[in-house]
Amino acid sequence: MRRPSPQITIAEPKPLAGRPPAPRVDPDPGASYLAGVEDGISTSLLDQQEALLSYLSGAGRLLVAFSGGVDSSYLAWAARRALGRDALAVTAVSPSYPKAHREMAEQIAREFDIAHQFVETHEMDQVSYRRNAPDRCYHCKTELFVRMEQLLGELEFDALAYGINLDDRSDHRPGHRAAAEHRVLSPLMEVGLDKAGIRLLSREAGLPCWDLPASACLASRLPYGTEVTSQRLKQVEEGEDRLRGLGFRQVRLRHHGEVARVEIDPEEIREGLSAEKMEAISAAIKPLGFRWVCIDVDGYRTGSLNDALLSPMTPASLLTIEPS
Repeated sequence: MRRPSPQITIAEPKPLAGRPPAPRVDPDPGASYLAGVEDGISTSLLDQQEALLSYLSGAGRLLVAFSGGVDSSYLAWAARRALGRDALAVTAVSPSYPKAHREMAEQIAREFDIAHQFVETHEMDQVSYRRNAPDRCYHCKTELFVRMEQLLGELEFDALAYGINLDDRSDHRPGHRAAAEHRVLSPLMEVGLDKAGIRLLSREAGLPCWDLPASACLASRLPYGTEVTSQRLKQVEEGEDRLRGLGFRQVRLRHHGEVARVEIDPEEIREGLSAEKMEAISAAIKPLGFRWVCIDVDGYRTGSLNDALLSPMTPASLLTIEPS
């Protein structure tokens, strides 16, 4: 006999002492990451949303991987609308995931009455993850999906889903292999939704994250071959929080040992950085343990560290994926 659908559950993640919430920065409508997001919403886009709701309504009792980002938040919202309490959003808690993401996930679940549960993941215990080869994301996502599968069995749910969208097919994302191995559904991609469309529909739904810059786990800021450690992840998270506190909208702090390479929205670079602003960046980042701070003149680019995969200077040993 099936168990009844779960009531909304907000499991408290472990607190991070001494860490204030990351500041919310209002976006500039001209920011590069909002390219393609128009003022209105088309009939065809609404048709895609209806197709998504129809797809979800036939998925059975569904666990949704829910990071608090744009894509997974919209998917969790749609699953709640299609399935009611037969949808449960699941948020990972580990040093790899920013505190601000968890806070956003909790806020959205509360405001939209989405059944929600935090689960601890332990990818940091795995050498295959910490060694930070190009397949790092595969090991991280495998850990998440295994934990979700355990929860699926405990709660007698039917399927897992995650928020990959149509645009994600063009980037290096080993996590997709983990999703395929664990039969995780990809509803947004199935109905052909891209990032701009998801932002528009999220705005229409009233989701507060609709205009947030794209984000990823903190380990994505470390070059391949640099060991993932809790200390480095803390440096990255604190540094990006401080940069947002200076008013930057889209930021990445790439960790190169003693060097912090800061990526910001290309539009902000074109507008020019004052000497005072550059001094403020240096003063904010150096105390975290960096000797040098530099601004990447190319600006923020999704997955910029993946450029190493195409470089003839990258050691072959780094590009060799060892069997799991």
